[in-house]
Amino acid sequence: MSSTLNSLKILADPIRARLLLLLDGHELSVAEIQEVLGMGQSRISTHLAQLKRAGLVHDRRVGKNIYYGWGTNGSLPREELRRLVSLVVKELPEARADELSRKHVLTKRHDRSREYFNRLAGKFGRSHCPGRSWQALSHMLLALVPEVDVADLGAGEGTLAELLARRARSVIAVDLSEKMVEFGSSLAREHGLKNLEFRLGDIENPPIEPGSIDLAILSQALHHAIDPRRAIQAAYQILRQNGRILILDLLAHGFEQARELYADIWLGFSEVELLRLLKDAGFSRADARVVFRETKSPYFQTVLATGVKE
Repeated sequence: MSSTLNSLKILADPIRARLLLLLDGHELSVAEIQEVLGMGQSRISTHLAQLKRAGLVHDRRVGKNIYYGWGTNGSLPREELRRLVSLVVKELPEARADELSRKHVLTKRHDRSREYFNRLAGKFGRSHCPGRSWQALSHMLLALVPEVDVADLGAGEGTLAELLARRARSVIAVDLSEKMVEFGSSLAREHGLKNLEFRLGDIENPPIEPGSIDLAILSQALHHAIDPRRAIQAAYQILRQNGRILILDLLAHGFEQARELYADIWLGFSEVELLRLLKDAGFSRADARVVFRETKSPYFQTVLATGVKE
């Protein structure tokens, strides 16, 4: 059977077509898919298994959760599959409701992070945050070139942004928490840092002009992104030619409580995973390595990943 006919056979089932539409551009957990479709887990898992066997979706485990997204091993090119899915779902009245429900689910992810960081504003530096160690930060600061324009993406209340502003030409600090932006802006004014600007925004779509930044930093922010791939691609877009990205984050771990304690969406990233994300976004000279290991349980490890936009 040809790849097109096989894909049509798979898409002939409305639920599988709806699943592919849902997962186009976003990874969702089984629980989130259940919430969108309003179906039982076993029914959804059966269809996901069929899609996975056909190479149309992939899964990855993050702690106790399994996230599904579009696969890369399907026999059809992605754009051709997207056209087929679009044709099928046009006849499904549920598809429009699915899209609205997906937006609601993704918004809830953002809201959980926003609420957590709003509560921490003003006391963030005094609270324990996995991976936030001066030993690890020093590795990133050593890579800083003086007199450059910097974007601190997911800046929180701006501890790192303030340090950068004392050496860089300009620093734009972006965070999705209104309270964090308000607090950071107040501190910047108090300390006379006129080259430091706080902006409210999402790291997956930062409010920064394309091609205007020399150094993009994601310091303990990527694991709060709904879609880490999009966050790294967005960083690529705002960088000038020969601009650099620096990612400081947690190495993949199994401390499931981090979701509740720190509003983490992802339980860290492996070095290989970060290298793949950088290369997929277009970065060259990608590198990733562990730069710090905590000595107390749950023994978080910090990984530094870098890349260049050539």
